[in-house]
Amino acid sequence: MAAPPYDVVDRAEATALAAGNPFSFLHVARSDIDLPPDVNPYDDRVYLKARDNLRAFMRDGTLVQEREPSIYLYELTMGGRSQLGVVGCVHVDDYERDVIKKHERTRKDKEDDRTKHVLVLNAHAEPVFLTYPAAPYVDRMNQQELGAKPLYLFTSPDGVRHRVWRARRAAEYVDAFRRISTSYVADGHHRCAGAWRASKERRTSNKSHNGQEEYNWFLAVLFPAGQLQILPYNRVVRDLVGTSPEDVLGRLGQVGRLERTKSPAPTRPGVFGIYLGGSWYHLELAPSATETLDPIRALDAELLAQRVLGPILGIGDMRSDPRIDFVGGIHGTRELERRVESGEAAIAFALYPVRIEQVMDIADAGGIMPPKTTWFEPKLKSGLFVHTLD
Repeated sequence: MAAPPYDVVDRAEATALAAGNPFSFLHVARSDIDLPPDVNPYDDRVYLKARDNLRAFMRDGTLVQEREPSIYLYELTMGGRSQLGVVGCVHVDDYERDVIKKHERTRKDKEDDRTKHVLVLNAHAEPVFLTYPAAPYVDRMNQQELGAKPLYLFTSPDGVRHRVWRARRAAEYVDAFRRISTSYVADGHHRCAGAWRASKERRTSNKSHNGQEEYNWFLAVLFPAGQLQILPYNRVVRDLVGTSPEDVLGRLGQVGRLERTKSPAPTRPGVFGIYLGGSWYHLELAPSATETLDPIRALDAELLAQRVLGPILGIGDMRSDPRIDFVGGIHGTRELERRVESGEAAIAFALYPVRIEQVMDIADAGGIMPPKTTWFEPKLKSGLFVHTLD
């Protein structure tokens, strides 16, 4: 049943993954796969199909509702590295008051989609991915819980091992998280915004609203920041705006030190891997270019945008310019080569990953990171946890 989140697979990928598997949660998260291919993904029929599929899973016992409020532990292990999160519900008022801090600007169309998904399904179908500063007392509680037999233990096709436990002392976890003053959205900004907006709508229609109804809470997995792994979020650009590769290389050489390399991935901040004309290059910016007290301007994604993508390749708004695309680091630099060699792109850029401390610093300052800056890996699986609103 476990499946990738709705936003990391397109329709064709979701269709292929769910083929022959009527239990895949993609029938809820990407229910457009169960409709004719010409149906728009935002068509009312998509949300209604998701609702029907979710209700069917609940009706036939595929999904089982707990008889009492519960807390879970969710461990993901990839490449010998594990991260252990606490699964529960967080309050929309904490999101509104920035107790749950954001670092990304959301798009209204995607907010609309997630809001409608919650309201039509009457459920939060997928958890958001939150992180929190180190809390040794939570770590100790977690270790005590791991001695029990897990509810779920499986390895997904991507090689990630997943283990889930139902916490034996749920109330103690609730008390422990009262001592944590803030958390941060790692992945799921649109799901958070959608949950908040859906709650607002339900509040408006409920004359006896008291703040404790289930629609005031949304599903989350909270991981300690020190356990998280952020991969780079690389970029490809469709064309060279009418210039030759030689001209682009010449202009890049004026930005920093440019040299051919056989090792595409940058080994530190301020260095970019560039694939152009069948060869890899490293572009190293001068230290003066990266020395700034502004945590956003110090990000490699912002340095690349301001010094290369804008002035040399004419990329305007990184959020909306159709000439740029973003490639998660899990796909590696070989995918960047493939995009260029296939003609899908003319030039590719490999970035050094940001640190979780940078993400938290920017969120603490109320800042907004450039689009597609963080790629957290491994991804949470959908279908393991659902939060119904009544």
